[in-house]
Amino acid sequence: MRRLLPRRLATLAVTLFLVSLLIFIVVRVLPGDPALVILGTEGNPEAVARLRHTLGLDRPLLVQYADWLGRAARADLGRSIQYDVPVVSLIQSRLAVTVPLTLMAAALMLVAALTLGVFAATRHRRLGDYVAMTLSQLGFAVPSFWLGLLLILVFSVKLQWLRAGGFDGWQDGPWPGIRSLLLPALALALFQFAGLTRATRSAVLDVMRDDYVRTARAKGVREGVVLWKHTLRNAMIPIVTIIGIQLGQLMAGSIVLESVFSLPGIGRLVLGAITARDLPVVQGVALFVATVIVVLNAAVDLVYGVLDPRIRRE
Repeated sequence: MRRLLPRRLATLAVTLFLVSLLIFIVVRVLPGDPALVILGTEGNPEAVARLRHTLGLDRPLLVQYADWLGRAARADLGRSIQYDVPVVSLIQSRLAVTVPLTLMAAALMLVAALTLGVFAATRHRRLGDYVAMTLSQLGFAVPSFWLGLLLILVFSVKLQWLRAGGFDGWQDGPWPGIRSLLLPALALALFQFAGLTRATRSAVLDVMRDDYVRTARAKGVREGVVLWKHTLRNAMIPIVTIIGIQLGQLMAGSIVLESVFSLPGIGRLVLGAITARDLPVVQGVALFVATVIVVLNAAVDLVYGVLDPRIRRE
């Protein structure tokens, strides 16, 4: 682990540098001049030029990137053009929605996918297996935004159990906030659980064919112990790989669903910033989300070393 950790940290640093460069380039090629957006089409050329100088948009792109990267390394993502507040403060204010939404969706996804995947593997080529695979196929086929609208129609319009949108906040306790996030978390989890279900089924089936599993059964070990201790534990490396990928996708997918459910999270923040050509916010949110995804994948690499001692010794 002592050799594994420095290598993963070095890879993480290089990846984040490349991600930041890609984000900066992509944001700069978006159509529209932020100065013209702020001043409107009636702004005279002198005022536009002064504003571009104030925003630093008249400097060479390499200088702009070096300045932005240096400030980002100090957790300074600049000031929002639209709100005139630090971008970091804007992101922090929206995390109270996006982070609980992502965690709730992740918990629902893990419970549903692991349970269904193991169930399908233990009933290989039987009715239960076919039902589980059909459900997972639906998860691939149904877009998250459409599923969100369907859940609103059923649980909000027809049954009137939950609100169709908005966020009640956490000031009155956890239940109002959880109640507001339950439908979007369910839509997000159902969209992502399909891949993890199939990965779990495949990994468990591979391990169940190994000699040590058959030996444990021959010794009379209980089927539950064989399944959960010997089989699932040794099948976790490919499963953890998919979990790491999908946790990042949950964070990115919440951007769309926050708009569907009118949630004041990071998703709505960045969509509004794109419309207003608020470059510091767009860059800051993109870098934040990308950093979370990269860190999650680096954490998955470290978990490999915990699950398999052979990886630590490589």
